[in-house]
Amino acid sequence: MVDLLRKPKGVRGKVHDISAADAGWGFVGFGLYRLEAGDVATELTGDREVILVLVEGKARVSGAGQDFGEMGARMDVFEKTPPHCVYFPGGVEWRAEATTSCTLAVCSAPYMGEYKAQRLGPEGISMAPRGAGANLRLVNNIAMEGRDVAGSLLVTEVFTPQGNWSSYPSHRHDEDDFPRMTYLEETYYHRLNPGQGFGVQRVYTEDGSLDETMAVKSHDVVLVPKGHHPCGAPYGYEMYYLNVMAGPRRNWRFQNDPDHDWIYRRDNPTV
Repeated sequence: MVDLLRKPKGVRGKVHDISAADAGWGFVGFGLYRLEAGDVATELTGDREVILVLVEGKARVSGAGQDFGEMGARMDVFEKTPPHCVYFPGGVEWRAEATTSCTLAVCSAPYMGEYKAQRLGPEGISMAPRGAGANLRLVNNIAMEGRDVAGSLLVTEVFTPQGNWSSYPSHRHDEDDFPRMTYLEETYYHRLNPGQGFGVQRVYTEDGSLDETMAVKSHDVVLVPKGHHPCGAPYGYEMYYLNVMAGPRRNWRFQNDPDHDWIYRRDNPTV
C-alpha cells in the first residue's frame, strides 16, 4: 500500500504533485501551489481535465485561448466565501500569475467528454449545511454531479466546526456497482484554524485489511484508495478540506459502514 499521508514539500512553489501513478490508482491527481505575488504556475493538461481552485489569495488566470483576468476574493480560506475556480479540458495549457500570496489547488482526472474551458466560481457555488449536531459541517459544492461542468472530476470543499466530525457516519465508495455504489478515488487537502492545529483522519476497510489513523496538519493531503474515511476536528480547531474524486463514472454513490449506519438513519428518518 502506498503512503496515504502526504506532507507538503516546502512552503513555496509546487508543494504537492500527486499523480495517479504516484498514488497507485487510475484516476485522481492533485497538485498544490503556494505562491507569492509575481510567482507563476503553468502546466499542460495533456490527456487530463483540470479544475483550478483558488483556495485563498488572488491570481491572474489564463488558458485555452481565454484570459479570465484576476481571480480570487477570500484572502483566508476560513472566510468561507465561495471559491473562484476554472475548468480546463485536456490538450491545453493554463497559466496562473499570483497577484497576492496565493494557494492554488490543481485537481485533475482523465479527460472525458467535450467540456470547454470555463469559469466555475464563485458564481453557482453556495454554502449548504450537512449533518446534525456534532456531525454538522458546511459544504461548497464546486463541481459535484448536480453541475454538468466536467467529464470525470467531482470537487467539493468542506468546513468542519471545532469538535465536530466529518465524512461521517463512516462511508465508502470503492465498488463499481451503480446505482448502489460508485468507484471513486479521493484526496483530502486539509487546513486547520488556528494554523498550528491538527485533525484526525481514519481510512479503513470493514475486513480490517486497511486500517490507518493519521494526525493531519495544515497543507497535508490524505489519499483514500478504498474503504471508509471519517475525520474529526479537535476542540479549539476548525477544519477545512478540499475533496477531489474521480472514477469510471461521474456519480457519487456510497454505502455507510453497517456498524454506524444507525447514526445516519437517526438523523435522516425519511431514508
